[in-house]
Amino acid sequence: MSFAFNALRATAVSILIVDDERLNRATLAELLQPHYQVLLAKNGKSALEIVRNERSHLGLVLLDVSMPGMDGYEVLRQLRAEESTAHIPVIFITGQSDEAAEEYGLRLGAADYVSKPIRPAVLQARVKHQIDLFLRKRELEHLALADGLTGLANRRHFDEALDHIHRRCQRSGEYLGLALIDIDHFKQFNDHYGHLQGDDALRAVAQAMRQHAQRAGDLAARYGGEEFAFVNMGSKETMPQLAENFRQAIVNLGISHQGSPMGQLTISAGVVVCRPQLSSSLSDLLNHADQLLYQAKTQGRNRIQLRVLE
Repeated sequence: MSFAFNALRATAVSILIVDDERLNRATLAELLQPHYQVLLAKNGKSALEIVRNERSHLGLVLLDVSMPGMDGYEVLRQLRAEESTAHIPVIFITGQSDEAAEEYGLRLGAADYVSKPIRPAVLQARVKHQIDLFLRKRELEHLALADGLTGLANRRHFDEALDHIHRRCQRSGEYLGLALIDIDHFKQFNDHYGHLQGDDALRAVAQAMRQHAQRAGDLAARYGGEEFAFVNMGSKETMPQLAENFRQAIVNLGISHQGSPMGQLTISAGVVVCRPQLSSSLSDLLNHADQLLYQAKTQGRNRIQLRVLE
C-alpha cells in the first residue's frame, strides 16, 4: 500500500509493452517514449512480474495476443484475477482480424484493440485516451482520500492506512509509531486572528508535516479540526525523533499567536511506539496516544509525551 500523496503527472506514467518480437517492441517504444516512460517484456511471465513490481506507476499495458507459452489472454486473466492489478487498463495488439477473438478479449477485460500493422497516429490516440482516463481516475481517488484544506491525507485515508500498518506489523514484528498532534490554543488563534488566518496556519502546519513524512510508509494526515496525525513503521527511535523534529519545525515557523502564553504557534503531541501483538487492538493504540496528548497539554504544551510499549 502506498501512502504518497503527490499529483500524478503524465510524465510519471509508465506503459508496459509486451511482445515476443523484439522489432515490434522497439517500434512501439519509439512511438511512445517521447511522452511516457516505457517498460518492455518479451513474454507473459516477465510481463506479470513487471506489472506486480511497477503497478503503482503503471498506467497501461500494450499486450500482444499471440505469444508462445503464455498468450495475451492468459496474461490478462491473471491481471484481472489479482486485486492489486485488476484496475490496470490493457490494450491488445493483434494481427488477427477475427471479430470473435476481439469480442473474447473485450469480455476478459481488455480496454481496446489495436491491429497490426500498427498505424502510429491511431495507436498514439488510443494510448492517450486510456492514459487520460487513468489520470482522471487517479485524481478522483486522490481527492477522495485528501483533506480539502491542507492536501494531507484525510481521516478516512488515515484510518485505512493505520489499520493496514497495524496488521502488517502484527505479522512482521516491526515497530509501529503513532503520533496524535494538536495545535496549542487554536481556538484562541481563530478568535484573535480570524478563520482565514486560521486556515493559513493549518496549511503551514500541514506543509511542515509533509516535509517530515518523506520515508516510504510514512503518512501525515489531518485527523480533524486542528488535530493532525503521523503513522509509520520502522525502528522504535523513528517516530519520537520525527515528532520532536516536527515540533521544533513549527516553533521555527515563528507564526505569531497572541492568544498563547508562548506568543507563537506551537504543537503538542502524544506518541506511542509499539510492536503490535496479534491480540492488540487499534482502539487501545489510539487511546494510548490520545491520553499522552492530553498529558502533553496539561504539562504545559509545546512538548512531546512519549510511551514505548514493548
